[in-house]
Amino acid sequence: QVHLVESGGGLVQAGGSLRLSCAASGRTDTTYALGWFRQAPGKDREFVAVVTWSSGNEYYADSVKGRFTISRDNAKITVYLQMNSLKPEDTAVYYCAASRTSFNVRRVRRGDSYDYWGQGTQVTVSP
Repeated sequence: QVHLVESGGGLVQAGGSLRLSCAASGRTDTTYALGWFRQAPGKDREFVAVVTWSSGNEYYADSVKGRFTISRDNAKITVYLQMNSLKPEDTAVYYCAASRTSFNVRRVRRGDSYDYWGQGTQVTVSP
């Protein structure tokens, strides 16, 4: 079992920044990837970013490229999401996700590629 806890969400004005954290605990020795999804009101869950734990490969949604940066702390099994130049369209609940096994890179943006999910942290960007 893997337990994920997100933190760092909050309210910020457009153009501001936030840094999200996701701490993993439990049987994290088999973790393949840690990443972020988000879900806005009335919309489907959307892929944001992910990093593979062993190789450090990073993948981003087109909507956040150049603004968001994902990073990892191998010693603490923690993943971060630095969000800059925030827009009202970024308002959503952000969820941390973990995969126990490897998957084809073509499936990196699919939620069913991940095995564990956190409870989410709210990010609200005001105009």
